[in-house]
Amino acid sequence: MTRVQGAPSGPEPLLQKKIEALGPWFHNINIGGVWTAPHHPLGDYPALKWQRFAPKVAGLVARRSVLDIGCNGGFYSIEMKRLGASRVVGIDSDPVYLDQARFAARMTGADIEFLQLSVYDVASMGERFDIVLFMGVLYHLRHPLLALDLISEHVAADRLIFQSMLRGSADVESVADDYPIKARTHFDRPGYPRLHFVEHRYAGDPTNWWVPNRTCCEAMLRSSGFAIEEQVEEEVFVCRRVRCPHGEGAVYPARSHP
Repeated sequence: MTRVQGAPSGPEPLLQKKIEALGPWFHNINIGGVWTAPHHPLGDYPALKWQRFAPKVAGLVARRSVLDIGCNGGFYSIEMKRLGASRVVGIDSDPVYLDQARFAARMTGADIEFLQLSVYDVASMGERFDIVLFMGVLYHLRHPLLALDLISEHVAADRLIFQSMLRGSADVESVADDYPIKARTHFDRPGYPRLHFVEHRYAGDPTNWWVPNRTCCEAMLRSSGFAIEEQVEEEVFVCRRVRCPHGEGAVYPARSHP
């Protein structure tokens, strides 16, 4: 049998077909020499972002339990295991992403649990985790502050590693505890907390509902009981769970996980 020069051979074409069958992928992951999203519009994403802050969080992960909310294709879950996490659980509401994540974890030898679960139902897990990852999820949610409240009240034991798309001014304005009803000029200042609502689409994605500025993002985290320890990347914050400043936040019925 004559082999055509340059024709694919060996296990890689089979792996390529399996990866393509699970697509489209948002996380670009190297699985056995095959990239899952080689033409990602953001480049080698999320590895490019991860490389910018990984050294700053690496020391937090070893021998800790980690919950990855909105795990997508499993990139961050796998990285947590590589950093020595004792246990990693990834949850997502999308079964397609979970199939990708399970495949990526299996092929990379990462022992990770994956569950189909919404952030709104994390109370049903009945446990807390040393570290919660909430990366690139907030602005896809119809009820973003509720999500942060539920994470704080039900699953975060210590730290939250949080990322959100940010737009608008990067200046962080000091906001007064109260303003008189006739005061209006502070609403017009670029550094005042703003959460922009997207009625239709942003970047072609109909699930990009919200776009906060940095002041708004930090204020929402504090309001849900997360003290910001460090901004480790342009859009990434490491927070510690503290007492919620307004007492119990979320009022939402916990549903039993099947």
